[in-house]
Amino acid sequence: MALRDIVVVLDDSTQSEVRLTTAIALARQHEAFLTGLCPLDMLRPVAVAARTVGGPGTNNNLADILERVEADFQDRLRLANLHGEWQAVPDTASEAFVRHTRQTDLIVLGQVNPEHPPPAGRHMLEDVLLNAGRPILAVPYAGRFETLGTHILVGWNGSREATRALHDALPFLTKAVAVTLLDAFPASGETPDDAGITGIARYLGHHGIEAKIVRLPLDGVSAADALLSYTTDIDADLLVAGGYGHSRLRELVFGGVTRGLLQHLTVPILMSH
Repeated sequence: MALRDIVVVLDDSTQSEVRLTTAIALARQHEAFLTGLCPLDMLRPVAVAARTVGGPGTNNNLADILERVEADFQDRLRLANLHGEWQAVPDTASEAFVRHTRQTDLIVLGQVNPEHPPPAGRHMLEDVLLNAGRPILAVPYAGRFETLGTHILVGWNGSREATRALHDALPFLTKAVAVTLLDAFPASGETPDDAGITGIARYLGHHGIEAKIVRLPLDGVSAADALLSYTTDIDADLLVAGGYGHSRLRELVFGGVTRGLLQHLTVPILMSH
């Protein structure tokens, strides 16, 4: 099982290069076609402002910035000897953007950097997670990640979203050296789903994946904090979890676990909804 088509969302931020490096490594590992997708409204506000002001000799206008981002993508693609294409789309709400995020095996995006938030009203990561119908790989805004998917921690709670995420992660799980299934359950008032997680471990075994089961009672901490803390404890380099949420009057409302994970990432996370 492999990824054959990957989309990486790029912009002019420093962390965009880390996302591209991650996506190229995955594309090489899986011999996948790689698309660099750049929504123009995610470029720096100064670039968007310059598009309006314009004028010859402007170093930071949108066209110049876009050209630099594309050139870096094309250069990296050639150096890695990969097949791919470049696409710039008007904005994250456009039909072209939605189409590209749906016609792929995996979407690589970046965690929101609170020091450099996206333009007002833009919630790309959440929008894609809830609407694309495809798994996303969210890369933290801080740090570099030399390995990805060597030791994978899977958050399991028996839900539809967790099931979807686990199945979408199979291309990663089949290549991992170690896989841990973590059931973080309330310390009191709820019985852990022993049969469910044991059955999932058996299912993974049918795919040649040996998974270690860990049951962790929550003792005054949130499920998100427990997942992130255990990821650090076992030195996992990829976290897999379901994404929870719904749209109400165009306002994205996320469950606490999803919001906590996306706000405090320390390693890349694969999520599905």
